[in-house]
Amino acid sequence: MTTRPSTPLDVEAAVGHRYGAAAQEQEAALCCPIDYDPKYLEVVPQEVIDRDYGCGDPSRHVRPGDTVLDLGSGGGKICFIAAQIAGPNGRIIGVDANDEMLGLARRSAPVVAERIGHANVEFLRGRIQDLALPLDALDAWLAANPVKHSSDLTALDAESARLRSAEPLVADESVDLVVSNCVLNLVRAEDKTLLIREIHRVLKRDGRIAISDIVSDEMVPEEMRNDPELWSGCISGAFHELELLRGLEAAGFHGIAIDAWNEEPFRVVDGIVFRSVTITAHKGKEGPCYEANQAVIYRGPWSEVRDDDGHVLRRGERTAVCAKTFELYTRAPYADAIIPVAPYTEIPPEERAEFDCSRTAPRHPRETKGEAYHATTEASDCCEPEVSCC
Repeated sequence: MTTRPSTPLDVEAAVGHRYGAAAQEQEAALCCPIDYDPKYLEVVPQEVIDRDYGCGDPSRHVRPGDTVLDLGSGGGKICFIAAQIAGPNGRIIGVDANDEMLGLARRSAPVVAERIGHANVEFLRGRIQDLALPLDALDAWLAANPVKHSSDLTALDAESARLRSAEPLVADESVDLVVSNCVLNLVRAEDKTLLIREIHRVLKRDGRIAISDIVSDEMVPEEMRNDPELWSGCISGAFHELELLRGLEAAGFHGIAIDAWNEEPFRVVDGIVFRSVTITAHKGKEGPCYEANQAVIYRGPWSEVRDDDGHVLRRGERTAVCAKTFELYTRAPYADAIIPVAPYTEIPPEERAEFDCSRTAPRHPRETKGEAYHATTEASDCCEPEVSCC
């Protein structure tokens, strides 16, 4: 392991050089063995498969009709798999800053489109921590307005801001699913918070992520972070295993889960274990809280759980929730663990009062049934189909 000093610019240069070379000739050290569904690989050119550098399969989370954004799309393998799952009504966007990898992906796209019968993939040049800035458009402006003096930097900054606002590479709330395969660790440490915020920005309100990446079981020491070879090898820039989860929490994601945990380490360096994980999360818990007399019951098996907004749900207890939280709990990833209890008489949205979501309290059945509910019924046929309970 070398320990020569490195600046942030050296980090990006090291990553660019190594992956540029890896686009020309396969480098086994940059990937983990992954079992992809072979039916999706039949249409992918062999040179793309040979130069794919990943550590997981986030494409498993693509749904038909999805707009999918692949961060650090490289040669395009995950995009080409996603194109088949999303189908002709879906849209796949790959973003990468490496010219060699983009060249490989772009020349392969028409081949894949012809083989699957639809063209729904595009590859854009950009930095994944700045998904608003279209680098090709900026380069075109620079060709006509070269920076020759420090005073020209003001114009460059102004044009960059204009492009981000008027012609963003990826627009706000335009993506159903963000995926990435062993790329987030290549982003400079000082840009990682911005990277997560950018992911949150481009997702639709009910959007989701599936991120496969390398994490460490201990914090990476400074001497390792100063090693360009370890940076470009997916080691020095790895998130600590809690750091990525907490970063997603801070950005406003909810339903965050470890979808896959590779027990076999990707690599061990000076006793620090680096392994592949896949993290999933959802966007859409923001917004006002209103009272609709709704409740939820947590099924178990834990005696109680706490969600990302601090609500504590106790097994079997009717818990009062606001209309927004009630809606969240009725879909993934919560629905299987929750019994929704709707009011017998719905409160129209315009008549709902504010709900204090800072507290968690039980909901009395009368709040959902109504105080005037005094019905009496005969025994119902509540047995399971084809099962006698009499």
